[in-house]
Amino acid sequence: MNDLSNVSLADLDRGAHLHPVSSIQDLAENGPTIYTGADGVIVTRESGQTVIDMGAGLWCVNVGYGRTELVEAGARAMQALSFQHCFGGAASEPTIRLADRLLSLFRDTVPGSDMARVFFGCSGSDANDTAFKLVRYYNNLRGLPKKKKIISRKGAYHGLTLASGSLTGIEGYHKAFDLPVEGVLHTECPHYYAYARTGESEVDFTARLIAELEAMIAREGPETIAAFIAEPVMGTGGVFTPPEGYFEKLQQVLDRHDILLIADEVITGFGRTGQWFGCGTYDIRPDIVSLAKGLTSAYFPMSASIISNRIWDVLAKASPEMGVFMHGFTYSGHPVGSAIALANLDLMEREDMPARAERLGPILLDALKSKVGGHRFVGDVRGVGLLAAIEFVADRSSKARLPAGAHKIVAAQAMQHGVLTRALPFLPVTSMSPPLCISEAEIDEATTRYATALTAATPALEALLG
Repeated sequence: MNDLSNVSLADLDRGAHLHPVSSIQDLAENGPTIYTGADGVIVTRESGQTVIDMGAGLWCVNVGYGRTELVEAGARAMQALSFQHCFGGAASEPTIRLADRLLSLFRDTVPGSDMARVFFGCSGSDANDTAFKLVRYYNNLRGLPKKKKIISRKGAYHGLTLASGSLTGIEGYHKAFDLPVEGVLHTECPHYYAYARTGESEVDFTARLIAELEAMIAREGPETIAAFIAEPVMGTGGVFTPPEGYFEKLQQVLDRHDILLIADEVITGFGRTGQWFGCGTYDIRPDIVSLAKGLTSAYFPMSASIISNRIWDVLAKASPEMGVFMHGFTYSGHPVGSAIALANLDLMEREDMPARAERLGPILLDALKSKVGGHRFVGDVRGVGLLAAIEFVADRSSKARLPAGAHKIVAAQAMQHGVLTRALPFLPVTSMSPPLCISEAEIDEATTRYATALTAATPALEALLG
């Protein structure tokens, strides 16, 4: 074994670690950004710099860092039952209680929902992969083998497995991976600010999108379309809130053509939008719901797929003939993850975090609008709950785009000024989705730092225009 005692962590990383969604060239030249600790909404870098994390990690540390309740729940669970799979009908108490609690929580907070069972996995990607397989299984059991295509949307993010990466509607994630796979279609992005035609109202924009969807279904044949997948708010694409009437009209089309609705709540679930679930915020009645991130506030890798009675009844009826349901993961329903998720839900209920997000969301938006909304390169400031976005343009009146990567300059300056925000991969947008425990004072400080960073970045943005 080589003596690595004098090798820096950065050089160890360069020599050993293939990073997800990172530039290999940039890491080789500049090394990683190493974090050493975190508490509340503050993360600490190896350099000693403390940074306000306005991204909650990757939209996921909903209750904030360093919550001892979750750490202790995990420790107790590890001591009691460090692992138990769920194959062959096996189970553990934390997982049973979590499944029941999630069903009750969704039914109680999403009016009109009709959910029947919960399947557990490890990530949002595998939850959407599970949904991909379930819609095929469901239609095969119904004797509809041609009904397999899934419609997603341009700008959508649904994960990066072979199936979920195909559902993702952002070209950068497809490049050189031979994605999307056959049977995945992408309809237009429902982002009114960027894609509305001149003089087109929000209602008319929605009507056009729905008409385009209807045309796609007619062109492909409704007998071939199995499902439509949608995030209540399109997060990684750019924090796109749905245009007026969108989900109401969408669900009418899907119902008419016997098409399942998959709600990807990986980002929007667990208080982020100001309600427990984005489905409740936007009156969505899904057939499958994908959950992850806020389920454990990222203290344990875990996902959940909630399926409706519409699907469950078909699976249950076919079981005597089909035999074993041949899908699952080693870590499905991990008892430690389940215990942490239960403690996370306890904490969120005790501190009423969905209500905090509902109350603090307008404060965050108002602060951003007042501090950076008038900047010459800021075209739009939007959000819902504690989800916000700043979209950049070269010209506010024409909405002309800045050269690629301009928003990354702003995000880099923000980091230098002590605020962590995300430069998103579809449009020139930086997003904010802080832990739901953030205070008004921390919002004020973070947005002030961001405004200072934008001022510092302005000469570089101007230089891009020549």
